[in-house]
Amino acid sequence: QLQLVESGGGLARPGESLKLSCVASGFTVNDQYNDYTIGWFREAPGDKREGVSCISGREKAEYYADSVKGRFTISRDNDKATVYLQMNDLKPEDAAVYYCAARLGATTQSVCQLWGPLDVWGQGVRVAVSS
Repeated sequence: QLQLVESGGGLARPGESLKLSCVASGFTVNDQYNDYTIGWFREAPGDKREGVSCISGREKAEYYADSVKGRFTISRDNDKATVYLQMNDLKPEDAAVYYCAARLGATTQSVCQLWGPLDVWGQGVRVAVSS
């Protein structure tokens, strides 16, 4: 059974940094971790869930929402089955619950823009940004 577990959330002041991790497990020989595009999403109270950044499996192509370009960096270590989101220069509007999710064989844009259902979601981790 596919499973994603996020960690690394917490409280930061504006301008500070946080790094989120998303560890995957339960992948099979046929559906290997490297074949999944994985994305980070966030949902603030009263807002829709939005795609923040996504990364493809083997090519590691990256996609970013305009609101985080130049501040957030996504990366993945396929040997550790882990995707990271380095968040720099945090702003109050970045505060949300952050989720990672995966979809087999999808493009980064289709995952980040939720053009279809994703295969698995993590439970979410809270990020607060306040002075």
